[in-house]
Amino acid sequence: MSNTSFEAVVSMFEKVSGIRLAPVKKPLVEGRLQKLAQDAGLPSLDRYVERLMRGDDPDELTKVIDKLTTNETYFFREPQHFEYLSRRLKEHPPRGPFRVWSAASSSGEEAYSIAMLLADVLGQRPWEVVGTDLSTAVVEAARRALYPMERARHTPPEYLKRFCLRGEGSYAGQLLIQRTLRERVSFRCANLMQPLPSDLGQFDVIFLRNVLIYFDAPAKARIVSRVIGQLHDHGHLFTGHAESLGNLDVKLRAIQPAIYTHA
Repeated sequence: MSNTSFEAVVSMFEKVSGIRLAPVKKPLVEGRLQKLAQDAGLPSLDRYVERLMRGDDPDELTKVIDKLTTNETYFFREPQHFEYLSRRLKEHPPRGPFRVWSAASSSGEEAYSIAMLLADVLGQRPWEVVGTDLSTAVVEAARRALYPMERARHTPPEYLKRFCLRGEGSYAGQLLIQRTLRERVSFRCANLMQPLPSDLGQFDVIFLRNVLIYFDAPAKARIVSRVIGQLHDHGHLFTGHAESLGNLDVKLRAIQPAIYTHA
């Protein structure tokens, strides 16, 4: 891929997602787009990018965005947040329906981790988990709820027994989230750099983890301000432990590292 084609992809991706890919990401972009170019019957990545930039195939653009936003994750990542949420719910049981938003849910591991915890602590009381992501491909993967067993390496063993089905035969080495849990979790596409769906609603807890690291300070502030508009007055926002909101002009106060509430 020529530097001109790479810059065209970078600019297009930044316009759609708000994320600017650094030059060191060029090999990654080439690797992820190579098969798309082959499937389109084009002899080179430059020819593929040239066709993509003409804008006459929106479906192809969606495939590119999906390829560039796919990131592998795993269940119960950054366990301190789950420990805090469990303790908080036990000390202050919710009086009404409890809603949690996984705002950058990727392929769904975070959302289902939250659901396992809520099912354990709240049981049959009313609760709901909503997952959103920019990529249509990972949203579909999240809805399928079928994962390699390796991604569950940090999942409590009792949760694996209660909430997951071990694959057999052609599904060996995989797990499926049980239907009773899947029924409490929904997934949809949403771009945090754009106005959020009007019917998203308000949440008691929002997980916005390991996504702000891709943006500069002004973009971070816009995203956080937009997201906390969906947070109840006494709700909690969880960010990644490698992310800091300290230098952003947002009306939040830290409760403990990577956990915030309205100021």
